[in-house]
Amino acid sequence: MFIGHALLAFALAALVADWRGWERREALLVGAIAGAFATIPDIDVTYALVGLLEWQAADGALAASTAFWDASRGVHRSVTHSLVVGAVAAPAFGAFAIRGPHSGRVRLVRSVGAGLLVLLVAVAFLEGGPVAAFVMALFTVSGVLVAIGAARVTTLSASTVVLAALWGLWSHPWGDLATGSPPEWLYPFESTLLSTRVVLHADPTLHLLGAFAIELAAIWLALVTICRLTDRSLPAFVDRRAAVGAAYGVAALAVTPPTLEVSYHFVFSILGVGLLCGAVRDPTSPIRPGLRSRIRSRPSIDSTLEIALTAVTAVTVALAAYAVVYLFAAPA
Repeated sequence: MFIGHALLAFALAALVADWRGWERREALLVGAIAGAFATIPDIDVTYALVGLLEWQAADGALAASTAFWDASRGVHRSVTHSLVVGAVAAPAFGAFAIRGPHSGRVRLVRSVGAGLLVLLVAVAFLEGGPVAAFVMALFTVSGVLVAIGAARVTTLSASTVVLAALWGLWSHPWGDLATGSPPEWLYPFESTLLSTRVVLHADPTLHLLGAFAIELAAIWLALVTICRLTDRSLPAFVDRRAAVGAAYGVAALAVTPPTLEVSYHFVFSILGVGLLCGAVRDPTSPIRPGLRSRIRSRPSIDSTLEIALTAVTAVTVALAAYAVVYLFAAPA
């Protein structure tokens, strides 16, 4: 869900800004900032790298991933995923997005923002010890860097950055409800709000397919948003080679059904299908009249968008084919 968090926050923030009458470039910028902030809570998986120190190469790649996620369980979706922490951190981050001369007022606001972030680290230390404090420190530093970057490369006000940060941080935890243990919503306070995973289907494989479809829907929403706000036709960028993804349905007959606990073979293979369909070009394709000349003139935008849309379409077709075969043809 790492990508889905960012793209969902980006798409909804950009669409709301466009709906409110913002210039489309600014709407895309505020969406991008919200998306950047939405990735920050997952900085807590950095601590999981310690799990790799205990992994031996002879154990295999699956053992490496298991060691990584086992080490992450102590801190993942805890201190950085809290709505309370987000409410405190967002205005603190915004303090570092203020432009202008370093007047006494600006220094005071930034000092207050820094004080709030130090307070978050101190609370994490008191509640969870040095590991929690370390993770919170990474979280605060990352947020400050995003805020400073937003101030340098955009003309958005500090208050807009605060809103983008708040939306990014608050939207993040909801994406984890179907894929893992729920976050600690009100950390450092106790809460029973949505304390168990949302089960999409009793069959663990169908649950995984549903969770994957949610992630895919977030990606589609972001791509639709980009096309809408840049006046591009989405269908014109989808190459017919995406239909090759239908062949992935046979995987339901050939491999062990995936679940949340063991999903690597499914995720990597279906993404591989998408990457292959997106990267391999067909110079004789009759689709997208007039688009090829535009791609040559603007390869950084149109060409990338064509690859992305063709790849995501291929993954969508592959997911649908796999689900149909699994439901109606796979052995019980």
